[in-house]
Amino acid sequence: MDEKLPSHDNKKPLTNEHLSNERTLLAWIRTAVGIMAFGFVVVKFSLFIKQMTIMLGKSPVEGKNHEYSGLVGILLVILGALALLVGMIRYRGTSRQLSTGYFRERSTWLYLFAAGMLLVSIVLVLYLADIL
Repeated sequence: MDEKLPSHDNKKPLTNEHLSNERTLLAWIRTAVGIMAFGFVVVKFSLFIKQMTIMLGKSPVEGKNHEYSGLVGILLVILGALALLVGMIRYRGTSRQLSTGYFRERSTWLYLFAAGMLLVSIVLVLYLADIL
């Protein structure tokens, strides 16, 4: 769906739209940093639990296999990096569209990112429920 942006003269650029686009990029960056930080915490907490178990001289709990913590944490860091990439791509595309005066809605990246987040969320729920 193509949409013509409101007309403006050359003396008054679409400042609000460009600033809004920058705020959206910053929101993507905050989201990416949050997801990557959570992934880092998952990996480090898993290592902390393993070290504490060894220091206390206890054997790992039988039947509780938590070897997936590292994998889940790494997936979260990768997903955070992808969020940053998606945000940058969308920012650049929107900026280009604002400069030309035409806006074309493209939600494919958003749907792919949301699907990735849903998948990681399902994996986390299965992991926390000791199904994995």
